[in-house]
Amino acid sequence: MQRIKPKYIRIGGIVLATLLIIVLIAGYIAYSKREAFLQKELVSAEVKAKRDYNLDIKIGSANFTGLNTVSFSDITIVPQDRDSLLAIKKLSVSVKLMPLIIGEVKLGEVTLDDAHLNLTDVNKVKNFDFLFKKKKDTTANTDSKLNLADLANHLINQFLYKIPDDLNLKNFLLTYTSDTSHLKLLTTTATIKGGNLTSTIIVDDGQATWHFVGKMHPSDRDIDIRLYADGKKVELPLIERRFKTKFSFDTITTRLSKVSHSGGETRIFGSWSVSNLLINNSNLSENDIVIPNASIDANVFVGPNYISLDSSSVIHLKKLTANPYVKYTLSPVKIYEVKINTGWLNAQDIFDSFPGGTFDSLQGMKVAGKLNYSLNFYLDTSNPDGVQFNSEMDKDHFKILKYGKTDFTMMNHPFMHQPYEIKNQPPPFMVGPQNPDFTPLEDIAVDTRNAVMTSEDPSFYTNNGFVEESLRKSIATDFKNKKFTRGGSTISMQLIRNTFLNRDKNLARKVEEILIVWLIENNHLATKDRMLEVYFNIVEWGYHIYGIGAASRYYFGKTPSQLTLGESIFLASLLPNPKAGLYAFQPDGSLRQGLHGYFNLIGNLMAGHGKAQRDSNAYGFYEVRLKESLRRGISNLDTAKVDSLMQQSNDDDAIPIVEPEKKMNFFQRLFGKKDTTSKTTKKEVKKTNHSTLVDYGDGIVIDTAGKTKKQIRQEKRALKKQQKLLGNESKENGGE
Repeated sequence: MQRIKPKYIRIGGIVLATLLIIVLIAGYIAYSKREAFLQKELVSAEVKAKRDYNLDIKIGSANFTGLNTVSFSDITIVPQDRDSLLAIKKLSVSVKLMPLIIGEVKLGEVTLDDAHLNLTDVNKVKNFDFLFKKKKDTTANTDSKLNLADLANHLINQFLYKIPDDLNLKNFLLTYTSDTSHLKLLTTTATIKGGNLTSTIIVDDGQATWHFVGKMHPSDRDIDIRLYADGKKVELPLIERRFKTKFSFDTITTRLSKVSHSGGETRIFGSWSVSNLLINNSNLSENDIVIPNASIDANVFVGPNYISLDSSSVIHLKKLTANPYVKYTLSPVKIYEVKINTGWLNAQDIFDSFPGGTFDSLQGMKVAGKLNYSLNFYLDTSNPDGVQFNSEMDKDHFKILKYGKTDFTMMNHPFMHQPYEIKNQPPPFMVGPQNPDFTPLEDIAVDTRNAVMTSEDPSFYTNNGFVEESLRKSIATDFKNKKFTRGGSTISMQLIRNTFLNRDKNLARKVEEILIVWLIENNHLATKDRMLEVYFNIVEWGYHIYGIGAASRYYFGKTPSQLTLGESIFLASLLPNPKAGLYAFQPDGSLRQGLHGYFNLIGNLMAGHGKAQRDSNAYGFYEVRLKESLRRGISNLDTAKVDSLMQQSNDDDAIPIVEPEKKMNFFQRLFGKKDTTSKTTKKEVKKTNHSTLVDYGDGIVIDTAGKTKKQIRQEKRALKKQQKLLGNESKENGGE
């Protein structure tokens, strides 16, 4: 090994000594000038805040109190023409020198005394709306694409760097005031020392006392904190008032364990858990939803154009575990992907894990065997018709040992049925031979059976209670129309809803319906013939008209075996909106022209499946006649009122005669917000040899055949006017 010559060592020493002297001189100059630098930067910051955000920032004093520590006093921030936003009596901040050398500001120690952050949102005026102001950047390259992975990594680092290694906070007051609510949080103390976080927060002048405690090691990307309250649950009344949702819990824990950035992807590993979570929202359930314990080990991966919850993540809900996969791709087109897989689990563990306040009919149920659930959903917004949707529940030696609150085999025997009505509750009636209106399946006209199945569930005898193709088409149609216009409910689902459940329209009831259908269909608790027989004998066909026997006698004075094809199609048309039954007729007992297209639609579908003869005369439409005694009751009905009432639908799952009125999306329904996004659109519904039905949105459907543009405009105006006048009246008449 060749030794370094002494002269080179001397030259190296001279260079290092020179550099050291330069650094010391620069450091001395910087140190001696730092106060001037500080004041200059503060003035620049105040000018920038005023220019870009209309913020008036005042600082009483600011000076260095150590090598890397700056102390401030009497800081105020007031947005222009707004309430005061922030006031701080004393603030001391130190930064770490090593990160500063490479251009990163990492907080070392922060001391804050007597501060007030005041957020107001009164009369649609916010004192924090500057946060949402988009700053113009004339230097940006408009052709460059946003890289989400880089952005996520930058934001996380900035967040972690702004958490000090040491914190000493006293009397920090946060208030929020809006037109309808007020919140006050006073943090009397909060400290971070040696990586340990402790805090005490007084809520609304002593209504509750909260604590944030845990480990804080931001430099190591390791954070583990929890929130709890003294002697009671953590309650969030602001959420309850704002979103009409009661929300409380004992403890909530958040952990960030690792962050990495490589290969064009930022990966965030963490977990969240909650104990004794209570949620009450009428769109979720009519009862309090109680979850004793739940958690998720979440691995979030962010790429250049997507964000995903990786399938290595695990959801824990009591005894239930599942691996979710969620991915949202933003460009070049938006793509939504969702997958869930539970793996094989003990069936009893699944039933024991249902949250309290949900699935009342399943509570206390005992089962054996194993179950495995999987879901696959994929929607490319550029091709919604190609949506993928598969939902499967596999079973292994699954069997029911004991029913809970409801015996799902009760349909196999005569039973007492209580119809559900919001107002004027009808009396219960027996579903069985003891009821004179009960009609065995074989005594119902074949045309009636076929017309109803064609309208409601063409594959009833071959499906297992669900029709995935119908659900896929519903998803595609709803996405393209930006509203709920198509239902995917089968006869089995309608039967379970009418037999075992109430008609509350919430998420828990819908999931319970799906579970019961699966139990009955996949465990053969009732035959298809018996299910169809019960369905025909309990569904509503008019105001307090339940069962096909009562319906055929009420409208036509016939028995179900005597019904014609036209009468059968008419009765099938009632199922989405049974209370509009009489409104379908004219004073002479014939049908109104608005149903002509529906008759052709159902008739042609029946003929296409060999269940009816081809008919160019609307499949008996012109032969249907209301019985004489009922015609007097409709002789004076207003035509526009009739059209409006016939367009209403009481069931959001049934296939409507025409497309139903616009409905809010899930989140709007969940939080009680109005849909302000949809626009009136013109869409052709059905063309036949006799009519052209056109949907103009908001429930306005017009037969445009043979009409001038002026006549169509006049009819649209008249229908809109009648809808406004009849809105309250239709509610009083019991429309759901």
